[in-house]
This record gives sequence, C-alpha cells and structure tokens, in this order.
Amino acid sequence: MNNDNDRFSLQDRTVLITGGGKGIGKVYAEQFALAGARVMVADIDAPAVEATVTAIEAAGGTASGITTDIADPQSVDAMVGATKERFGSIDVLVNNASLMSSLPRRPWIEIPVDEWDRVMAVNLRGLFLCCRAVFPIMREQGRGKIVNISSSRIWDGTPNRLHYTTSKAGVVGFTRALAREVGAFGINVNAVTPGLTMSDSQIASSAASYVGESSFADRSIRRAQMPRDLVGVVMFLSSAASDFITGQTINVDGGKAMH
Repeated sequence: MNNDNDRFSLQDRTVLITGGGKGIGKVYAEQFALAGARVMVADIDAPAVEATVTAIEAAGGTASGITTDIADPQSVDAMVGATKERFGSIDVLVNNASLMSSLPRRPWIEIPVDEWDRVMAVNLRGLFLCCRAVFPIMREQGRGKIVNISSSRIWDGTPNRLHYTTSKAGVVGFTRALAREVGAFGINVNAVTPGLTMSDSQIASSAASYVGESSFADRSIRRAQMPRDLVGVVMFLSSAASDFITGQTINVDGGKAMH
C-alpha cells in the first residue's frame, strides 16, 4: 500500500526561489532546505544571497545562490542555467521577487511614470521571464510546480501603491492563463495572496502605526501575520499533494478577505 503522506515530501526536490535572499523569501528558502529540498537562492542583493546560503548550509541544508535581476532576460536565463547545472533539474519555481517595500506610499496621481514602469517590469515581466525560462526544463521532465506570490491587497483594493496592487492583480490573471497552457505538460501553476506580513523588510519600511494592532483588527485570526504562516501553503503547492490543483489562488491573511 502506498503511503499518501509521501506526497507531501519535498526531499531532494530542486526549488528555485526568486527574492530568496531576504524577507519572506529567505524564510521560504530556509524552510524548504529544512524539508530536504535543494534550494537555489536568487536575489538582486548579492550579500543577502550569500548570507542566506551560508545560513542554510550551516543548518545542514543544501543550497546555492546567484545574483539575479528578474527584469533582465539574460540574468534570468543565467539563473535558470546555473540551477540546472548545479542540481540537474528544476522541480519548483517560487516567483517571490517583487518591488514593494521600497515603494513610497502615495496617491496614485503622484506615481511617476518611470516608477510605474519599473514595478511592471519586475512584478509582471519578471514573472513572465522566469516562467518562460524554466518551462523547457519542466516540459522535458514532464512535471513542475510554479507558485506565484501575489498579494491580498487585490481583494480589497488597498490604496497608495496602485502600481503594486495592479501588478499583483495581474499575477492572478497570469496564473490562470498560464495554467491552461502548460497543464498538458504536467506543470501546475498556482498563486498565493499573502496578507500584511511582518517580514524584516516590511517592518523596516513601515511606520509602527501601520504594522500595529490596528493592522489585524479586522482579521478572523487576530494576530500579526508572520512569514512562517505562508510556508505551509507554498510547500503544499510545491509538493505532489497538490498535483490536481492548478490555476488557483489561495489567500493567506488570517481570514480578513474571503473569496
């Protein structure tokens, strides 16, 4: 008799995580490694990549790292090529990298055009480039998991970062359409919408009043959301346990938005 619990295993899976050097991405990288996965940490911040890989290896995990600008096609191709060369496969792509915490909060009419374009280049073009680059590998393998990180802002139209919210809504449409196009090759594509999460980068870029108790007063689970709260669903969508789930968006925000 087969043990269905084995379907949750990530042992020896190769997981490529963009934006994996810091913030929530670092937590994903560390936890996937603890679960036995081989992790490629990709981030535009070279020191953060090095620090995260060092921490994973010190804990007994397997990881490698590469400095990557996901808005640059050549950089993305180099990232995917290095992952394939290092680990021999790419089983999971977690599209976590995005522009958010560095963006000023301001009315939509004050957003500079070049800032709007940069957000779309990273948050949407980067998503497209990363998926395009891993597709031939996953197609040849006959399997693959793509997990796209959106945002719960899309459910309530959170103001003052219109470009970010718009890009994250685009992630959901991208996820649905891509799932239709790659399902025949055994590739699953799903999205996660995290609520306001107390990552290091979020705390550093936010006023205390923004991340205080008022930020979770309207949640069903009335506490701050931590990066670890997202790990379970991302791992589930990366494992064989979710083989018949694709094109879906799972909201993780403590029950603030329900859909």
